[in-house]
Amino acid sequence: MGDGLRGFARALRLVILVALAALFLIPFYLLVRNGLAGESDITGAHWTFFPTHVRWGNVRELFDDPSVPMLHALWNSTRIAVATTAGTLLLASLAGYGLARIPYPWANQVFYGILGTLMIPSAVTFVPSFVLVSTLGWISTLRGLIVPTLFSAFAAFLFRQYFLGFPRELEDAARVDGLGYWRTYWRVVVPNSAPVFAAVGTIVFVGSWNAFLWPLVIGQDQQSWTVQVALATFNTGQTVNLHEMFIAAAVSILPLLVVFVVLQRFIVAGVERSGIDE
Repeated sequence: MGDGLRGFARALRLVILVALAALFLIPFYLLVRNGLAGESDITGAHWTFFPTHVRWGNVRELFDDPSVPMLHALWNSTRIAVATTAGTLLLASLAGYGLARIPYPWANQVFYGILGTLMIPSAVTFVPSFVLVSTLGWISTLRGLIVPTLFSAFAAFLFRQYFLGFPRELEDAARVDGLGYWRTYWRVVVPNSAPVFAAVGTIVFVGSWNAFLWPLVIGQDQQSWTVQVALATFNTGQTVNLHEMFIAAAVSILPLLVVFVVLQRFIVAGVERSGIDE
């Protein structure tokens, strides 16, 4: 009887997981299905699981569209996301390590001040940030799109919590060898902190890739558009280019899927090991 109940529980759990997986995959199916369909298949009164005619030419049409430089937008988003991720990891990890390991007066107050910035709505700092970037002449430049977004208080918080639990024995051994805080950080701490770097890097990369409002305001030149701004141009007050919008959305999420598949095993481990317990 016990084995039968356990078998039923496993079967029920499997059914639930399959159902949840199917629900999760529905948006991706819709993107691919509508992206490879014609306008009539998308807006028609009768829905079909597959489009009447699979139009692979929609992909070529997307990248040949002269009004939307999709390929260049993908390249811009890649450069911005990679640079933002690298810069954020460097700055936030240094801040987190300093807060966790370097003793100095007012360390806790500085940490609480950083946490306090998380409670400030982004709308409050948006206009001052734009005025500063405009004054520096960074409109429609990569500097304007990257530099103001480099520091993340949330990333610094995660790194600080992780480094509080980092084995002090490794750092003590480095100090015996004559290493200071800087070289200990680079030679000992960073090489042994791959999970938290991968987890925070994934979060920052996804956030940078999906950012819309800041790139929309700063990237006023078409050559500085990101992929999210390019996607928005398919849906205007005059026209809605449905099949290009869907195929563009499908193409735009491919880098995120690659990053997530490669680093997914680090995400949970990194977040768990940087928990909020002191």
